[in-house]
Amino acid sequence: MNKTLVILNPAARSDKAARFQKQIRDLSEDFVLHTTSEFGEARRVASQGVVDGFETIVAAGGDGTINEVVNGLGGSTVRLGILPVGTVNVLAQEIGLPQGNLREAWRIIEQGKTIALDLPMANGQYFIQLAGVGLDAEVVRRTTTDLKKTFGPLSYILSLIQIASARPPKLILETEGWPPREGCFALIGNGRLYGGPFPLFKRASSSDGLLDVVVFKNQSHWDVVRYFQAIAFGKHEELPDVEYFQTPSLRVSGPEGVPVELDGELAGAVPCEFRISPTKLNVIAPV
Repeated sequence: MNKTLVILNPAARSDKAARFQKQIRDLSEDFVLHTTSEFGEARRVASQGVVDGFETIVAAGGDGTINEVVNGLGGSTVRLGILPVGTVNVLAQEIGLPQGNLREAWRIIEQGKTIALDLPMANGQYFIQLAGVGLDAEVVRRTTTDLKKTFGPLSYILSLIQIASARPPKLILETEGWPPREGCFALIGNGRLYGGPFPLFKRASSSDGLLDVVVFKNQSHWDVVRYFQAIAFGKHEELPDVEYFQTPSLRVSGPEGVPVELDGELAGAVPCEFRISPTKLNVIAPV
């Protein structure tokens, strides 16, 4: 049998789906291709792929697709390959995969050289690159599919404006050996990048056994503008109402219903426990 399974999320069933399918099929005949049609399918297919004995499972999509596939791998030793064809490909950027060049990305997969990345967890679910509690996750929750179809990327800005006008929650962040910290929203990283090219977590390493945490103390419209401007220029750590720290584990609590997102997908609400899994994730990368 072929030893490689490719799981394609065809750009949320957009009109690009057929083109992506053809481009991927033209790469090689030495793999099995499965195209998903609904949320959660990539996870189920990846889980079955582990049972079926595939040595490499490739996520063809963005960070959300990768998150599903990794949760399907379930901490196994199966190698993860990435074909970055999604809207957001932060992990691909993080590990140095070429953007917009599927043939080169496939060549890297064929070479099969792997790196071992930390595999963080939140309330029993794996995530790869980023988790958010509060504002960031609320934007994900408020930005419906219909809103995205109508306004495109602007839909996230519209959701953000609505959320920032509301009274922010009070989050409590607890880590062993430190007094509790407070904030309005928090981002938890397993790599340096956030939202694409922005190095939000400057001290981060994907293999150091630590979570990188940035806590924002305020949440008015002006505060949000200040924060994102500072992030864009790499100055956010200099702000007096922003705190950055590293920890192997973290507990976040707050008012009932404050959402949590993992790699851009909703994953419940607080209270939430974050930690690093004892198993590593074997990712094919240019090394």
